[in-house]
This record gives sequence, structure tokens and C-alpha cells, in this order.
Amino acid sequence: MCLETLSQHLAHRVRQVMRPTSAALFAVLVCGAPALLAQAKAPAPASKAATPANTLSAAEKAAGWKLLFDGKTTTGWRGFHADAFPAQGWVVEDGAIKRVATVKTPGAGGDIITAGEYGNFELALDWKLTAGGNSGLKYLIVEPTGGKGRSGVGYEMQILDDERHPDAKAGVNGNRTAGALYDLIAPSTHAAHPIGEWNEARLVVKGRHVEHWLNGQRIVQFEIGSPEMKALIAKSKYKDIQGFGDATSGHILLQDHGDEVSFRNLKIRALPADGTK
Repeated sequence: MCLETLSQHLAHRVRQVMRPTSAALFAVLVCGAPALLAQAKAPAPASKAATPANTLSAAEKAAGWKLLFDGKTTTGWRGFHADAFPAQGWVVEDGAIKRVATVKTPGAGGDIITAGEYGNFELALDWKLTAGGNSGLKYLIVEPTGGKGRSGVGYEMQILDDERHPDAKAGVNGNRTAGALYDLIAPSTHAAHPIGEWNEARLVVKGRHVEHWLNGQRIVQFEIGSPEMKALIAKSKYKDIQGFGDATSGHILLQDHGDEVSFRNLKIRALPADGTK
């Protein structure tokens, strides 16, 4: 057994005449290996450089990810029920697609959608909202033939300032808060970052199975067409919309709710229908 008082006295005398390396060795002989191990620290892991915004790493490319936004142009996006990108309301600024709060023409803007349609996919993006803001990430959006409205209807991952926007207290048990399946399923936890910070959102659609992820946490999951989902729709604001929530493929939509919101790092990859990786 090591006697603490004696060992401290001996170590002190030895350090006066021995080099630090020898003193450390003496500590091992007197008090055991833990004393030497305490002096050694594991090297810090090498820092991994972050992939620049709106680009794909080699690993992401190998995994099948494709960019939906190049950080510079609106290529691949257009207005809902429109052939072109809105002339007002949306801009590309600081590497983000941004819905500006002030437009010259009242009512200008509208929702924007991807040119392509997707089913069985994983989608990732970052969003940032201003104080009191409201927006949404909609998916599996079907564009009715002959329609004229500029707002798409479908499943929506809510984007909201929960502290300041009244919609957070509307609905049922938080099903209109950030990350919720809007007006249908509340998030399992509040995962949104403070207003003004970027949030990492992810959607997974595998057949009829859907997941919402926010800042690394899965906060919603459901099955399209399940009895549970049909019951929720029947009690929601969508109850009178025929066929709501039946689609398993469609456009990705960024909502124009009149508030300033920014999106970046929009990327998507196809998933096999059976859900395997």
C-alpha cells in the first residue's frame, strides 16, 4: 500500500535533484502506474474541416446526395403553379434562398417548389427564421392541373418562432410548433435553436413511412394512410380536402408565409422503396 504522506515527502525531495522524467518514474515506483498515467493526456482528435455551404463532400456524393440549390442561382426552383421563379418576394442572398419580408407589390411572391418530384427520399436543409416568423417545409406536394393559387397544400414540417408567434399556442398539444407535422402531430421535443441561428432539418420518406428530424433529433414519425393518420386528418384543418395526405411522391415546397426566412444546404438523395440503406 502507498503511504500518501511518505510518498509526497519523498517525491518532493526527489524532484529537487532529479529531472521531471525521472521524478515521474519514481512516482510509478512509489505510488503505482496511475500517477504516471495521470500525467499523460490523449491527443485531441484532429479537427475535421466542415464542408462549405451548398456543396457536397466526397462521402455525400458517394452516398447519392444531390444539391437542390447551388448557393448562387434559383435553378431547379419555380413558383407554385408558375413556369418561372417569382420576380418578387424571394432572393438569393449570402448563399441562401431567402423570402424577404418586404415586397414592392402586395401579394407578390408565393410558395416555391422544386422542378422535380420525389418519392422515397432523404432531404436535408438548413433554415433560419427572424423574430416572430412563420414558414414551412412542405413535401409530397401535388400541383393540381389547371390550378391558379400560389400556395401548395400537403404535409408540412412547421418552421416557427414558438416564443413569439401565436400559432405555437393554436392547434392541439403543440402540433403547430417548430418541427411539427403541421396541425397533425406535435414534435416529441422542442429541438429548434434560438431565433437567428441556423437549424438543420431532415426528412425521410421510405414508402409510407415518414420521419421529421431537427438538429439531430427525430421528433415526428408516422405512416401515410394509416388508421391513426386518417383519424388525425379528420380532426384537422385538412378534413374537408379530398385526398389530403394520400400522395407518396411530389414536389418539395418552401412556404411563403410573408415573413423573412432563409434556406441553404438543400440536398436530397433517393432511397430504395423497401427502406434499406
